[in-house]
Amino acid sequence: MPKGPVELRVGGQTYRVVATADEADLHRLADVVDERLRKLTAPGRAVSPQSMLLAALALAHDLEDERNRRLQLEKRSREMLSGLVARIDAALEADSAEAVEVPAAPAPAHDDGEVEFDFGPGLEP
Repeated sequence: MPKGPVELRVGGQTYRVVATADEADLHRLADVVDERLRKLTAPGRAVSPQSMLLAALALAHDLEDERNRRLQLEKRSREMLSGLVARIDAALEADSAEAVEVPAAPAPAHDDGEVEFDFGPGLEP
């Protein structure tokens, strides 16, 4: 829902705008546009419609650059996360395979009918 008119000063001109955005946000954005105009306009010269267009194009270019950087970062993050998940899955599968290994069968009986059992080093019966 539009709020009341807000006066913004850009390029030495005052503009009255009606928008749904917060007034502080509108002033902050107008300051960004005004700063870009000052970079494109020689000191002491009036801001022309061409300067306003150049400022708008420069800001649109900046926006596209940032959007492309974000998309590349998101793609790289997804790839890295997929690789990490694959490594975790492989480690979990290897761990669960070790846990369900079938124990070795007992040693065969000797001629005297006794079964030999290895208690491990230092654990003789």
